[in-house]
Amino acid sequence: MRYTEKNTMRSPEEKESIVLESFEKGCTQTARKYGVATSVLKKWRNKYRASGLNGLRSQTGKYKHPGKGNSCVGLQRKKNKTREEELEIENLKLKVEVARLKKGYQVKGVGSKKEYVTIKDLNMKS
Repeated sequence: MRYTEKNTMRSPEEKESIVLESFEKGCTQTARKYGVATSVLKKWRNKYRASGLNGLRSQTGKYKHPGKGNSCVGLQRKKNKTREEELEIENLKLKVEVARLKKGYQVKGVGSKKEYVTIKDLNMKS
């Protein structure tokens, strides 16, 4: 069965009215009426029983768990690096720079202003 509305954000009050109706008329019939998956409606019912209206509030974007997802991987906990670790990082950066020079380009700038400039362009006089 296809639902007419996909990924519709509903207010907690709207969810509450749907849940209360499902207690009276049944889960399947109410889910069809509002275009909600039965599994979603059952989750709403359980949350409503456990926490009332507050349980139906959306948790989307509320909290990012450290270590989950791809954003800022490795930046959650900065520890002080030993001198050896700092030298290893510097060595890796230099190896990357040498590899870029071998391929014939340099990187100028940082972030969105980063440019890849071929070495041939740098050596030519204008």
